[in-house]
Amino acid sequence: MSVSTASTGPFRLRARQGDAKTLLSWELDEAATSGLAGFTISAQPPGGAAYFLYNRLTFADPSAHAQDPAQPTRASINSPFHAFRWVHHPGLVHQRLQPNLGRYSYTVTPRYFVDRSMAPIDHALGASLTIEVAPFRKGRLRVGFTRGFVQSQAYADHFGPKATFEPHDPELVWDTSQIAGVATDGTSFTFEDQHRWLGFTARPLILELLDEVRADPDMTLDVFAYDLNEPAILTRLLDPTLAARTRIILDNAALHHDAKPPPSGRRKPEDEFAERFVALPGSQIKRGHFGRYSHNKVLIASRKNRARKVLTGSTNFSTTGLYVNSNHVLVFDDPKVATTYRTVFDATWDGDVARRSWLETGLDRSAVSFATAHVPSTAIHFSPHSNENATSILGGLLGRLDHETTAAPASGRSVLFAVMELSTRRKKGSPPASDDERRAGNPVYFALNELHADPACFSYGISDNPDGIKLYRPGQPGGVLVTGKPTAVRLPPPFNQVPRVAGHQIHHKFVVCGFNGEAPVVYCGSSNLALRGEQVNGDNLIEINDPDVATAFAIEAIELVDHFNFLNRCSTDGSSPKINTAKPVEAAARIGWHLGTTDLWVHKFYDPDDLRCRDRCLFAQQFAAEP
Repeated sequence: MSVSTASTGPFRLRARQGDAKTLLSWELDEAATSGLAGFTISAQPPGGAAYFLYNRLTFADPSAHAQDPAQPTRASINSPFHAFRWVHHPGLVHQRLQPNLGRYSYTVTPRYFVDRSMAPIDHALGASLTIEVAPFRKGRLRVGFTRGFVQSQAYADHFGPKATFEPHDPELVWDTSQIAGVATDGTSFTFEDQHRWLGFTARPLILELLDEVRADPDMTLDVFAYDLNEPAILTRLLDPTLAARTRIILDNAALHHDAKPPPSGRRKPEDEFAERFVALPGSQIKRGHFGRYSHNKVLIASRKNRARKVLTGSTNFSTTGLYVNSNHVLVFDDPKVATTYRTVFDATWDGDVARRSWLETGLDRSAVSFATAHVPSTAIHFSPHSNENATSILGGLLGRLDHETTAAPASGRSVLFAVMELSTRRKKGSPPASDDERRAGNPVYFALNELHADPACFSYGISDNPDGIKLYRPGQPGGVLVTGKPTAVRLPPPFNQVPRVAGHQIHHKFVVCGFNGEAPVVYCGSSNLALRGEQVNGDNLIEINDPDVATAFAIEAIELVDHFNFLNRCSTDGSSPKINTAKPVEAAARIGWHLGTTDLWVHKFYDPDDLRCRDRCLFAQQFAAEP
């Protein structure tokens, strides 16, 4: 597994490799925590100068503490971090929008108070290590994520709190090179600049595959699409040289298709695209939605009629899918995996995107498994399923969740997740459902909602729609479940306002079990993990048994929960911003246990009367510095 460690006396540092980002975590012997003021973090990029990571929490009176006058107040040498972990994204602050990737060196140094004043840094106390920082790749599997942080101080600082990622009422295909706004430093930026930043590592994977097929006349493309309106993707699909070698299965449920011309005259983007695409010579397209939705988001590249590569995941080929939602993309550069998806596409195409004809193929009945030197151990389920098969498939995930509450040793028990939907409520006007009815209707949602109540398993999760906003104090018992849609984000100083998001923020559908145990697994893909969805939607549910892949997804869950936990705790009902000065929820304690850190000592970090933010939030906008 891609983990690097280092230690200096009582201080131990660990780095875990994610997708172009690094999870740093550390621990300190109890005897060395007296007078602890926090931690200074520096990063040395390849081919560049070392720099200190920035912290938004600063001393009320920096002059009362040791300061490096050559560094800004926010530099962690002057304002140390008050946490036992940090996720570092190179770029934006020190390296702007195109950071160096490669081998990074990190140094983390404990800092201490002496007579209520932070002492100068003692470099001998720090520990240093190196680790690769690059887009995630494991053999012939690549994983990418959207940034999913429009609701972040980093986005607001660079693009402004009122920046939009598309023009008002745009045409179907529009020019992303046009000026979108003026950044806080006075420089103008384009929509393309925003899209590159927000699309993070997921966007290049999609565009690279489309460009690869477009450039090779011997290659063909098959597309499953649900939402379809992203301009860079549409530009490529409407290129006659690619369209002539492309087949598309495009959803035509009511969200994407008007059975009659709308009174406003404004057609759905998918309808307009289909009309333009079918007019191109050689292009082929079919519209359908199985029982409810054709919900896959898949690109299959073939060469001389042999499938070579497939892209899948939760990311819709839309502006919101890539630039607002938190999403993931997987690319299997493997003929066996690609051929499986091509077989599913052909069966769906031949059956005219109908549930009955699909079920007659039998392709829904069992998972297709892969385990080679080039592809991590993977099993893929394709829906829609029969009612019986859908129950059985979700039962496998439920069995693994149950395993996390009973497995030995206890230190390996964990569930981290980011799932768009967790509501188990009935339709408006229906009587409340019993627990048995909720469990039968949406068994995975029920299990994830109730997981916090089991003290045997650490859980850390986020959803756009849990049944209410829940923050559970770990160990009493419980985990952490937060909403990805804070209702009224009004942040106290020294933080500013962040943009609000319409629609979904958390669009992921992944669950990680035992990410640092003996048999870590991640469930991901396009499936919403709902029983009804498995019965009526065209989807793919992917199970990957691999520690590196599980770690990449676990880091994504940790950073999302941490970020939105902060927003949730600081959000107000629209009145004057208030800071919660109550004793903090020690959410870091149990995640620290699983990361090998001593987060329980976080409350001893500093004099709370000497920091601007008295909320003592342990996660303090970890993306504010350098996402």
